[in-house]
Amino acid sequence: RQRWRADGRALRKLPVHVGLVVTEEEPSYADMASLVVWCMAVGISYVSVYDHNGIFKRNNSRLMDEILKQQQELLGLDCSKYTVEFANYDKTGQVLNCQSTLKVLSPEDGKADIVKAAQSFCQLVAEQQRTHSDLDVNMLDNLLSSTNGFPDPDLVLKFGPVDSTLGFLPWHIRLTEIISLPSHLNISYEDFFSALHHYAACEQRWGK
Repeated sequence: RQRWRADGRALRKLPVHVGLVVTEEEPSYADMASLVVWCMAVGISYVSVYDHNGIFKRNNSRLMDEILKQQQELLGLDCSKYTVEFANYDKTGQVLNCQSTLKVLSPEDGKADIVKAAQSFCQLVAEQQRTHSDLDVNMLDNLLSSTNGFPDPDLVLKFGPVDSTLGFLPWHIRLTEIISLPSHLNISYEDFFSALHHYAACEQRWGK
């Protein structure tokens, strides 16, 4: 436990928001829960979990129960210091004094959410509450419901052989560092931390 905390402090930069994107057909709840708990333990504030079939989102409670179980197993008596808010989970009593906030996303939170945001804006224009010239990046950000209150991801860890993020938040990852890993199955903490170390060493030139 002390190592995780020290590892987070030792990195030159730590992502604020990490996206965990699974492109494999058989997602593992236990392995994904480990990744989420490791994110919490090193001090990452926002975590998004995504698979292109929406399996994690449809089985949200199963994933959350596994995360809570692993919190206790991996962090033991220290788990109260690593509490997590489940941003789209309505089970009472699970929103705690949050250090990390988690969202579970599916393809409907990507392109489909952009379509809904565009429809909402057009409705506002039709009702003369907005004009077409009001549409800008901040306006669209505010209309997107799936990531309301979340910063854009600094880092996406993509798991699996597919060379694509398969619809994960297409609007939000313009400046995101994407690191590919072979699989999330049986992933070790060393693999996870190596990816964070790689991110910390990257020089982001913002398109320059």
